[in-house]
Amino acid sequence: MRAPKTFRLHIGIFGRRNVGKSSILNALTQQNVSIVSEIAGTTTDPVEKPMELLPLGPVLFIDTAGIDDIGNLGGKRVAKTLAVFDRTDLGVIVTNFSDWGEYELQLMETFKEREIPFIIVFNKADVFPENIEITSQLDSIKVKHVSTSATVEMGISDLRQLLLNTAPSDFINRPSILADLVGPGEAAILVVPIDKEAPKGRLILPQVQSIRDLLDNDSFCVVVKERELREALSRFNKPPKLIVTDSQAFLKVTADTPPEIPLTSFSILFARFQGDLSEMVRGAMAIDTLKTGDKVLIAEACSHHPIGEDIGTVKIPRWLTQYVGGKLEIDNIRGHDFPENISEYKLIIHCGACMWNRRTMLSRIMKARQAKVPLTNYGLTIAYSLGIFERALQPFPAALEVFKSEN
Repeated sequence: MRAPKTFRLHIGIFGRRNVGKSSILNALTQQNVSIVSEIAGTTTDPVEKPMELLPLGPVLFIDTAGIDDIGNLGGKRVAKTLAVFDRTDLGVIVTNFSDWGEYELQLMETFKEREIPFIIVFNKADVFPENIEITSQLDSIKVKHVSTSATVEMGISDLRQLLLNTAPSDFINRPSILADLVGPGEAAILVVPIDKEAPKGRLILPQVQSIRDLLDNDSFCVVVKERELREALSRFNKPPKLIVTDSQAFLKVTADTPPEIPLTSFSILFARFQGDLSEMVRGAMAIDTLKTGDKVLIAEACSHHPIGEDIGTVKIPRWLTQYVGGKLEIDNIRGHDFPENISEYKLIIHCGACMWNRRTMLSRIMKARQAKVPLTNYGLTIAYSLGIFERALQPFPAALEVFKSEN
């Protein structure tokens, strides 16, 4: 089974048209992933290629359209390219010594502003000789660079090594989902309702990832449906360290869980794992400021077709409406598309983003903060609107303190 995107280092490849971005990607992956042509602008949309980049592990390369594309259609391609910054963990600027100039300097500045590590690839080195002045300037500001020729596979092994050396440490030392809350030799109970939205024969990704995280940490794991929790607890001669539930079963699981046992939801765990839990706690507290007619944006990372009582389109709008006591104007979006202007919204509610990398979620949090729009996620919204917010934050002392100090 392939590693999901959330666990892959996202490597974005940027540069002008016809500098060899697609050729570099093909050489790195040793596959014809992207179409290569002498015609400028051949790559029109971002092309994704998952692979194993040993010894780093699973990565996702994203080949983009030329940043200097022109015309109305070119402008749309550039907009899609710029959106890739939001999900890039490691940037690659492809150029050559002949083309080096303002475009590349702008790309460097963007990476620096976003605090994204990046490298420079001077491609076509067999055609354009090294410019000592340019490389000396880069060395003086400690910008990593390498010379390659994708067509004759010159310098590709050096490029792979440079990617490994530049990978952000927080990817290599990725935090756990919940194992740190349980500990080796201790047990957690995962409450997993089986309903229409549960894939037949499978568990959803956050549940699978949580189980694996516990096993990797030498912790015990018991998986039950919500109506079996009491029976499961009665069989423990030592209380579990943590109970995690699907947010939709929060009320029943809370009622069946003794107050001394920490309780939270998968979605809240992912608010910490994929985003900024304290910031999202503040966002959930903004629910109290909502009033009839306010605009709320509900964002779903997956582009699945809603089934029955869908959480994002049916249940959360219903619970929010009941909490506010009046009708809200709710917009739903899916996938990587995100409104340019979010200032019209009083609140943004996001899914757990289990299918994305963490940088994508942090980019959305940053945009919301810049627009002064509170942002939270599904699990926190459900816990807040159902009146069990403090209970759900019990395993997270820092986030609980944010709630208590700002409440």
